[in-house]
Amino acid sequence: MRMRSGGCYTCACLWLTLLACGTLAPVMAQQPPVSSIRVTGDARVTAKPDRVQIDIGVTTRAALSQDAASQNAHDVDAVLAAVRKVGGPTASLRTISYALTPNYRYHPKEGEPTIEGYTALNVVQVTLDDLTKIGAVIDAATHAGANRIQGIQFTLRDQDTVRAQALREAATRARAEVDVLAAALGVKVLRILSVEESSPRVMPVRVYNGAASRAMAADAAAPTPVEAGTLDITADVTLSVEVGPAPR
Repeated sequence: MRMRSGGCYTCACLWLTLLACGTLAPVMAQQPPVSSIRVTGDARVTAKPDRVQIDIGVTTRAALSQDAASQNAHDVDAVLAAVRKVGGPTASLRTISYALTPNYRYHPKEGEPTIEGYTALNVVQVTLDDLTKIGAVIDAATHAGANRIQGIQFTLRDQDTVRAQALREAATRARAEVDVLAAALGVKVLRILSVEESSPRVMPVRVYNGAASRAMAADAAAPTPVEAGTLDITADVTLSVEVGPAPR
């Protein structure tokens, strides 16, 4: 008796489940697909840089590691003092790289290489907001003992304002393209389904890379010329909208 009762209960549950599925299926099937348009708008904003970062390096070599490190520290102190004097109180200086490595002499036919000395390298990044001092800072650094100018990079102090402008222009262009497509297809925009944006990219300008020599700075009659150029800030906005029949 209990088994018969349990079997009836199971059948009843199965019948209710099938009934529920049969009821839900037509409801889900009745939902029409959404008609949409998806476009991507891009923008490029050009700005004049107002900040520069100069990577200045000092390389020293000696037979002993402690001598290479000591001479490097002495030369770097002189370079920092010279840069601070020319760059003024607003110049920012920080060490971005330091290395003390052995110099090997290789003997292809005699086994293991031997150490014949050591090289110390200290790279300091100088940040300036007065771009008129770039040449003077480079010359002062090389006169004081710097023998590597590893890079000059121009950027912006206030990047957020320019990024926001690039985003606005990209979004405006995307919406304009949506409206053009909707009008051409004879439909109207009902609502915005999604907006996707790629983070605006500031493309810094690198204008110099290589080694600087004291002789070059000493022979220069005028400060080293450096042109800032311009920066490009790009942004992409992808817009997806639902469309429907246009009113007649």
